[in-house]
Amino acid sequence: MAVGRPREFEPDEVLETVMELFWEHGYDGVSISNLTDATGINRRSLYAAFGSKTELFHRAVERYMAGPAGYIADALRQPTAWDVASAMVHGAVDANTIPDRPRGCLLVQGALAAGDDADAVRAELARQRSDSVAVLARRFDDAQATGELPGVNTVVLARWINAVCQGFAVQARSGTTRDQLHDVADRALTGWPTNHSFDTEPPGSPISVTS
Repeated sequence: MAVGRPREFEPDEVLETVMELFWEHGYDGVSISNLTDATGINRRSLYAAFGSKTELFHRAVERYMAGPAGYIADALRQPTAWDVASAMVHGAVDANTIPDRPRGCLLVQGALAAGDDADAVRAELARQRSDSVAVLARRFDDAQATGELPGVNTVVLARWINAVCQGFAVQARSGTTRDQLHDVADRALTGWPTNHSFDTEPPGSPISVTS
């Protein structure tokens, strides 16, 4: 019986390398030549195994969300809304300042894509941001149903937490240290609603979960 030709590369290792490239340089900053050089795979084999550059980016985002950004899923499992918020902001600090990893956030870096071929990338990242707000708002809704956050607009609260986390990505990229960002996270949490500070939106501004 004929023995099949062994694989010439390990897909997980390739995707890890691809993820770090996009994380460091953003979508526009990575060329196919960069990908082939970093992975050691020729263009034809790379396309055959993973598809186009855009498809590779989507795979990299999936890997990022399951790995470095896994703090989000962990935060959502925390017992109280306050614990969720604290785990989100401090988890974002840690994820944006992992030693020997690119600083900042892959989703924020990728969102800088501006080329004509980047429409799908921008749409994907907009969906990711919108989904993040919606999922967090639903978790706050659950907390509200059990007596936490009385009268608070949970969508606005979720947007606020996400905005803080995205801000950490920019600060980390600019060289702010992990300890400094944890101090900022603690300061941000002093804005946690105690007197219905997140109770309403301005008149005539209907709530919608958009990026």
